[in-house]
Amino acid sequence: MTLQIYAELLSRPWMAAGAVAVIWALVHITRLLLDPLHDIPGPLGARLSRIWYLRAVSKGNFEKTNIDLHRVHGPIVRIAPRQYSLDSPEAIRTIYSHSSSFIKAPWYYASGNPNPESHDLFTDRDPRRHSTNRRKVASLYSMTSLVQMESCVAECTALLLQKFTDFAASGRSFNLQHWMQCYAFDVIGLITVNKRFGFLDSGTDQSSLISALHAYLVYAANVGVYAEWHPILTKIVARLPSSGMAHLQAFTAQHIAEAQTNPPMDEDDQRSSGTFLKRLLNMHAQNPEKISMADIFTTCITNIGAGSDTTSISLTAILYNVSKHESIYQKLREEIELADEQGKLSSPFITFQEAQNLPYLQACIKEALRLHPATGLPLARVVPKGGATLSGRFFPEGEIVGVNAWVIHRNESVFGPDTPSYRPERWLENTARSSEMDRNFLAVRFLRPPTATYTLDPELISAVGVSSAPGRAPVLERTLA
Repeated sequence: MTLQIYAELLSRPWMAAGAVAVIWALVHITRLLLDPLHDIPGPLGARLSRIWYLRAVSKGNFEKTNIDLHRVHGPIVRIAPRQYSLDSPEAIRTIYSHSSSFIKAPWYYASGNPNPESHDLFTDRDPRRHSTNRRKVASLYSMTSLVQMESCVAECTALLLQKFTDFAASGRSFNLQHWMQCYAFDVIGLITVNKRFGFLDSGTDQSSLISALHAYLVYAANVGVYAEWHPILTKIVARLPSSGMAHLQAFTAQHIAEAQTNPPMDEDDQRSSGTFLKRLLNMHAQNPEKISMADIFTTCITNIGAGSDTTSISLTAILYNVSKHESIYQKLREEIELADEQGKLSSPFITFQEAQNLPYLQACIKEALRLHPATGLPLARVVPKGGATLSGRFFPEGEIVGVNAWVIHRNESVFGPDTPSYRPERWLENTARSSEMDRNFLAVRFLRPPTATYTLDPELISAVGVSSAPGRAPVLERTLA
């Protein structure tokens, strides 16, 4: 009887397709009815499959969709089957604390090498292995270590200021985000392997690195929704031309080899000894088993790949918002000029430590990153064994939960009723409120590459003005997917 049914279905494809559709519907309806979280609101499509989430992410502005969903549905929203976005300070403390047992969701898998023997700090979902590998290089990312690289930042800042001066003299407009990415690439190249890429010299996309990085980020964001397809899709993508990422890998490998065989000249010793590459090589020489050559290559690649886009987006947001608001711009200039008159600032560029003593500058930076964090997706984690209670709701183990920085940064209970507005003063008005905002400030908690953001120079602020093209208002749209 069963064989007859199979034969009948095979002879009539439309019947087979109908049977598959009915079975699919029955499975999903049953799952919905038995789901203990079936009453959590969200788009209808998000209840049925991950396709709704994939389509929303692929549009490139999910942060806005996510904000709207919470505005309509409240602090817990379904964005895919068994996946939820939360808008809650309590959820941040539970999910992302150092002692948390919430591991990274499968989404991260699509950002890394599908080879199970290859691991990096961003994509590794094994907490113990991640912790072990993080400890290997943690000292390199301490602020004490990073401030020793300020000369690299100053060198690139001088080049960028000269470009801005040339633009001002000619009256030409320019793409601020593009130049911030040129700046970020060259700074990170310098502090990582003691070599600039040359972006600031030409102002062009060297070896298609920027476009290749953008393509990688789009791939990771979208394929991460269906991460199980990553190994197959990687093989397909590998057959396509990829000169940009190939150049980055060749650039990194070349400078690692040069650093091993050609020690720097005396005048370069001080700067070279402070680079990530030199310090990693020293660590490798002391303990090759702890820091392998593969570790060195992965760390350098991750620095450059992960740092440039987040840095350029952040710097663009800061300069754009400060320049757009005349009263804020003038107030910031007054703070800087007063500190300079009092002899509190170095010349020609101030140091990181000096910048920490400019409270309004720090408020301007924080407020820009609050309003425009670099990443626009929830930082997804898997609910651990035994389940967890979040925002007053129990989530069974295996469910995926996360908080989107764009969403929590507009939470009025934390940041005030005027969250859509750029107002640096909110960080200076009340110590208790400022501390609460810091605890829920996700813009830098998970994005800590060795970037120029930490030593943002006021000279850049003085050099940039925002004007719109004829018939258009100035806009700032860029985020990581």
